[in-house]
Amino acid sequence: MRISGGGARGITLQVPRGDAVRPATDGMRQALFSSLGARVVDARFLDLFAGSGAYGLEALSRGAVGGVFVEQNAKTAGCVRQNIAAVCKSLRRPTDGLVVVQADARSVPLGGGEVPDLVFIDPPYDLIAEITPALFARLSDTLASKPDTLVCFEAPGELELAPTGWTLLKRIGKGARQPTVSIFRREG
Repeated sequence: MRISGGGARGITLQVPRGDAVRPATDGMRQALFSSLGARVVDARFLDLFAGSGAYGLEALSRGAVGGVFVEQNAKTAGCVRQNIAAVCKSLRRPTDGLVVVQADARSVPLGGGEVPDLVFIDPPYDLIAEITPALFARLSDTLASKPDTLVCFEAPGELELAPTGWTLLKRIGKGARQPTVSIFRREG
C-alpha cells in the first residue's frame, strides 16, 4: 500500500499484520482525493478509525497542513506513527501539527483542537450500523462553527448512509460488494 499522489507519492505505508486493519485501497484514495481537489490544500483533517493513517497521510501528501489520527489499537497506532515519519521525511517537513490519539473513535472528544476542514471515517464495517447515528450527531456539534467541513465515510457499496442533518454530496465507488466513500456536508 502506497501514497497515491502528491509530494510523498509512492511512499510505502506500514500496515500491522492480521485482520485488525482493512486499509483503504490506493484506487479508492486516489478517486476520493481527485474529487476533493483543491479543498485538501492547507486543510486540517481528522482521521477517525485511522488504521494505517492512509487517508490522513494522503491528505498531507496532497497539501494538508496537519491533523489528528484516532486509532484505538496500540500496535496499529505505532504503525501510524511510523507512517507519519516516513511521509514527513519524504515531504521534508517536520511532524509538527500531526497528532496520533490512541483512543476509541466512538468516544474520543472531537472538539479538542482546531475544527477540521476534512474528516475521514473508515470504521470496521461490522460497526457502521451501530455507530453512524451517534458519530454524525457528535460531528454536528463539533463542526457547528465550520459548516463547510466535508465528512468522507468509507462503507460497503451495498450500504446507503443517510445521517440526519447531513447532505450527501457525492458517492465514490463501484457499488455493491465494493468499498465506497460518501462525502457529506452538514445541512443548513
